[in-house]
Amino acid sequence: MSILPEGEQLRRAMKWISDKRVDNPGASLFKLIEEASLKFDLPPKDAEFLVRFFTEKGPEK
Repeated sequence: MSILPEGEQLRRAMKWISDKRVDNPGASLFKLIEEASLKFDLPPKDAEFLVRFFTEKGPEK
């Protein structure tokens, strides 16, 4: 079945962004979020969540 549980696309996008940042630490966070939003077909509210999640996350987390 191709329908994923609610939130699964967002979790996949978070993992994808995290992996890309490990591979290329100098990559633009906002460009990665934009790419992930398109790749995982995220609604604007999920893209906003990603921005908040990755920018508010401190180095200790």
